[in-house]
Amino acid sequence: MSLLVIFVFPARLAWRQLIHDRTKLIAAICGVLFATVLVFMQMGFKDALYAGASSSPTKMNGDLFIMHKQTEAMWRSVLFDRSELMRALGHPQVVSAYPMYIGLAQFKDAVTQTKRTLMVYGYDTDTNLMNIDEVRDKQEQLHLKDTILFDESSRPEFGPMRKLISEGRNINEINDHKVKVVGLFRLGISFSADANVITSDLNFLRIFPERISEKINLGIIKLVPGADKEKVKSELIAKLNKDINFFTFDELVESEKFYWQTRTPIGFIFGFGTVMGLVVGMVIVYQILFTDITNHLNEFATLKAMGYRTGYFIRVVFASAFFLAILGFIPGYIVSVGLYRLAEGQIYMPMPMTLDKIFTIFVFILTMCATAGILAMRKLGAANPADMF
Repeated sequence: MSLLVIFVFPARLAWRQLIHDRTKLIAAICGVLFATVLVFMQMGFKDALYAGASSSPTKMNGDLFIMHKQTEAMWRSVLFDRSELMRALGHPQVVSAYPMYIGLAQFKDAVTQTKRTLMVYGYDTDTNLMNIDEVRDKQEQLHLKDTILFDESSRPEFGPMRKLISEGRNINEINDHKVKVVGLFRLGISFSADANVITSDLNFLRIFPERISEKINLGIIKLVPGADKEKVKSELIAKLNKDINFFTFDELVESEKFYWQTRTPIGFIFGFGTVMGLVVGMVIVYQILFTDITNHLNEFATLKAMGYRTGYFIRVVFASAFFLAILGFIPGYIVSVGLYRLAEGQIYMPMPMTLDKIFTIFVFILTMCATAGILAMRKLGAANPADMF
């Protein structure tokens, strides 16, 4: 049997059936479009969540990382003894081990006097524990008392920091402690904090007077070049306190994503929204295909009497589902691109429109339409040629 008979003829019949009733066709396209946009937005917000969660870990400059076992995420880490980190220096392949202090603090805007929560990172800035060029350029200034760098990708509610610095109005308060903003850097906000600050370890302890230097949030270990990270990790686990967790760079990033995905309701909400969008779209497409088959049941029965087999009708229905997927996905994608740009401007978090995402969502939409077609095909069994007489 030729390709023309197998695919083209059923597709041509499916197309003519779809365009015969333009109102139903538009309704079906709108249903697929709605499902496409909803799935795009749910996955976009989920990607923004993960991008925000991993914005800090991806900047960490180290080979192995230490946190307390009770720590679920960096923004709410459990403190542990700095001595545990120092014990790692006894390993022959460990070059250095540095502490990092992390804490949420209240930032008071110098202009409006309003307070907002931000994340403060404190460490010896000479050690380059974060791969941020602006921090390296401002190392000397961060040695000064009560100086900080401010994340310029923070939400605008924190004020026009670049303008304030240029005008010399760069004195603010963090935890009611006066600090001077000496420069800007880019890190990116997350669901846990709307802004970020980097300062020296000594300035961090001034901002958080209740904290002591012997209690740290994160330990960053650098190994000799070419060292087997997994082997060193295993040896350090056996040597150090059992309350300490070790992570490689990739494991640290994944652990932050895992927290938001499984230990908070946000990951479930985005996943549930995606499923609901597909279900709504599938119901709409099913209703359109089912109604179309019902309205042309006599015609299908006539084709059966002429010798057309069930496989032909299956290809007709699947062709209809494929056309609806294409016609709804393309405008849905275009609308989603605009909504992504709009959302980025409001939440100040990246929502990338990647090829992988586009392909994945198209497969979802195509599967949704195909599933609706499978459900609608049950009606074809009622197309009995004997009923025509």
